Amino acid sequence: MPRDGGYQLTLGEPDVIYPGRMFQQILNPTGHLWLTILFAMVPLVALILMLAVFRVTAWLATIIAGAITIPLGVAIWHVPLASTMHSYLFGGLTGVWSIDWITFWGLIIFNTLVLTGNFGRFQSWMVHHATADIRIQTIMLAWAFGALLEGLVGFGYPWAVVVPILVGLGIADLDAIRVAALANNAPVSYGALGAPILGLAAVTGLTPISLSGSIGNVVAALALLPPWVLIYLVSGRKGLKEAWPLAIVGSLSYIAGQWPVAHYLGPYLPDLSGALASFWILFLFVKVWRPKTIRGFGGAPLEESVAPAANGSSPTSARDAFLAWLPYIVLILVVVAWTGPWSKLPNFSAFKLSIAAKSSVTQKAITSVFNFAPFNGGTSILVSWLVLLPILRPGGDTLRRVFSRTFRQMWGALLVAFFIFGLAYVFIYTGMANSLAYGLSKIGIFFVVLAPILGWIGVALSGSNTSTNAMFGPVQMVTGNLLNLPVLLLPTLNSVGAEVGKPIAPQTASVGVSTSKLVRSEGQVIRHNMGWTLIVLAYLILLAVIFYRFFPQSMSLAAK
Repeated sequence: MPRDGGYQLTLGEPDVIYPGRMFQQILNPTGHLWLTILFAMVPLVALILMLAVFRVTAWLATIIAGAITIPLGVAIWHVPLASTMHSYLFGGLTGVWSIDWITFWGLIIFNTLVLTGNFGRFQSWMVHHATADIRIQTIMLAWAFGALLEGLVGFGYPWAVVVPILVGLGIADLDAIRVAALANNAPVSYGALGAPILGLAAVTGLTPISLSGSIGNVVAALALLPPWVLIYLVSGRKGLKEAWPLAIVGSLSYIAGQWPVAHYLGPYLPDLSGALASFWILFLFVKVWRPKTIRGFGGAPLEESVAPAANGSSPTSARDAFLAWLPYIVLILVVVAWTGPWSKLPNFSAFKLSIAAKSSVTQKAITSVFNFAPFNGGTSILVSWLVLLPILRPGGDTLRRVFSRTFRQMWGALLVAFFIFGLAYVFIYTGMANSLAYGLSKIGIFFVVLAPILGWIGVALSGSNTSTNAMFGPVQMVTGNLLNLPVLLLPTLNSVGAEVGKPIAPQTASVGVSTSKLVRSEGQVIRHNMGWTLIVLAYLILLAVIFYRFFPQSMSLAAK
């Protein structure tokens, strides 16, 4: 049988793997472990240098990194070129169908809401009901409303939308950006309708529902901290002392909406459910309890009559309020019905393209596979948009503007998904990921501490949780297997570590400052965010040790 094999096309059935036709990965092709590790790090280092040092745009950087990785795999790991190119193609197609198909329709919905005026009415309603106290405004708008935007769109848009609202409420521009960025910490793993987790599942072979649950556990614990930090940042120690019940309710209400959905429905909606639960529980809570003193930014006491308010009128009638909320209700209902555990639609496969290799670590078959599932989560977002059209009633010109605006905003991200997943698939298929993981496993159990730091560094340089999961997720999983750690632990810490690094990611900051006075001042923003980001990272490292030491069962597949 030939060593290379060729790929299989399977129609509506699981892949059939023929062991005799597999490429055999080589764990240490140079004969010197640390030299092999250095070669295996070349694609990652090249990508990091292009993004962080030379500021090459992400789509071009991923193309160049792929052009480096493929010949490296052929020359050092002795992978057949044809097999490598098949793996690259299948990875790219997976990026398009698993990531682009979801994020594109999510942004189409958002732009349709914006251009029909619905989003402006919804935003005004939110601001109107956030009361005059800066602490309540911050938790309801930066924390809850920001999570809603992250869950629907991601890509830095929560900063861009929330920052001008906060500035209008009296917060200085630089501080408003920091508040919006830190409020965005907890929701990022489920951002853009779960794209980072779906990407992590694609490159690790773990199921989205398992990863959604394990990440949901860590995110729930992580979410206990940010509301306290946010209240402190806008009102100081005295303001926090007065409003600590608000921090507790803000965090627990988000967890109440996020955790069950993450565990039982999957990665598409936890941000939306967490955000809506948080906002409405806070809305009811401040009807019965408020701090005795109304405070503005910096903790200065205010009279309610002179408290700052954002521009815009609020819907006054119950009908207007209902119409402002209706698109989000429709989106949740359609996606839950379409992707819930009772639905067989997402699991229907029209065909699969795959190519196999024999793992240098497990000696079992691994596959680079593109699974064309026409009724996946992205299609449920498309159906949601179609249901919303007769409700929002955009005209033909508005629809043209929606698609034009979406392509203008997303064309680079659409390309990145293809090229980063092609790169990730080749990194795995050639055996580079296994070689690097084998070297990292020599660090021992201390790698539990390093795992979230690796995710933090990855997103700080790439700006994308999804890209970080695609490149580092497989290495984290194999390293965990070599160390006999619970299989979900390190990939989970990679994803949550990435979300903690978002406030210092230049690409995210670039989008986030676009609606403020700090355009092209990303460096100033990153320096301002750095201290608190490191504090949240330290808290996450503590959580990593706690989950490893006391709750390992929550990171095992048996618990899912």
